[in-house]
Amino acid sequence: MSVSAQTPTRHRLADFIRHHQAAIVEEWVAFARTRSPASEGMTKLALKDHVVDILRFVVTDIETPQTSHEHREKSLGLDADDDPAVDSAAEVHATLRLADGFDIDQMVSEYRALRASVVRQWTAQQGVMDAQDVYDLTRFNEAIDQAMTESIAHYTKTINASRNLFLGILGHDLRNPITAASMAAAWLKRSGTIDAKQGKVVSELGKALQRATRMLNDLFDLTRSSFGTDIPVSKSDTDMAALCEDIADELRHVHQDRRIIVSHKGDPRGRWDPARMGQVLSNLLGNASQHGDGAKPITVTVAGDKADTVRISVHNHGAPIPAESQKTIFESWMRGQAGETSEQPHLGLGLYIAKLIVEAHTGTIELTSDEAAGTTFMVELPRE
Repeated sequence: MSVSAQTPTRHRLADFIRHHQAAIVEEWVAFARTRSPASEGMTKLALKDHVVDILRFVVTDIETPQTSHEHREKSLGLDADDDPAVDSAAEVHATLRLADGFDIDQMVSEYRALRASVVRQWTAQQGVMDAQDVYDLTRFNEAIDQAMTESIAHYTKTINASRNLFLGILGHDLRNPITAASMAAAWLKRSGTIDAKQGKVVSELGKALQRATRMLNDLFDLTRSSFGTDIPVSKSDTDMAALCEDIADELRHVHQDRRIIVSHKGDPRGRWDPARMGQVLSNLLGNASQHGDGAKPITVTVAGDKADTVRISVHNHGAPIPAESQKTIFESWMRGQAGETSEQPHLGLGLYIAKLIVEAHTGTIELTSDEAAGTTFMVELPRE
């Protein structure tokens, strides 16, 4: 037997994928079928999905000439889509996998399996790799990474858009019945036709509806910020010390067992949106009332001794916020206060919305929290 007859057939990676597509697709389908429970009941065609188009993209990408600059840009993930208005095969794959119930980890594992399948089959046939093979493998990995990145980005974008649409519809549909119930409770309270016991029940109902309204407003603000729209503010001349006292009065009625002390120094006046800043203060005082040490007072301090800014501090004693939670406490859906024993429902949006409102005033919000000193939230706002 001649030496040439013993030499294994060698293929450039793009040619190998093109000629062995059927075997590669079969392995893809077999792996996708293991991604249960999403894959249960899916046909072979559905499991196959857009893998042929993805492989076609990979082959084309490998065979497309690149300058050294283009190669470097792509290796860093900086290459731009040819036409962002047209969904790629990877993006369509993400949409269909989401519709079929695959989670993002299952979808990513498909790409990992596809990569492993192609590399294993090709290297088994190729034998010893030369410099050209290494270059092909690098281009292949870049193409798979690009497809996987497109799928992940599109999956996440679709999930977020669906969630925000749901929240927007939910908030819109709930506002009318909550408003109607609030008006009915207010009318009963003013009517003078109920006794003291019934009046107490109506008062509690009114408070519950106020909390529901605040949660609803938070959902609207979250939806607005998720769509890239800043929270609107309408600035007017505002006395921050007076506003703090008004919000403290509201909280004293809700938490009658809590002491809230408001003090100020310097000039507390500036131009802010009193309704929006009322939201911030209500959230901070509400958190302090719910999670702080009930035996010690909550203190609110307004410092207006600087010419250009006013600083508001809300402090409570009690168990500190864990250090890990402090890193994410201003993110949406986060509830980082220690204990979490409150019976009042909340969504973990309050501090996130507070941060958006403060930033809409070009201000800052920070916190410190430890066992010895307690928890302090600090808001600093420019006067104008």
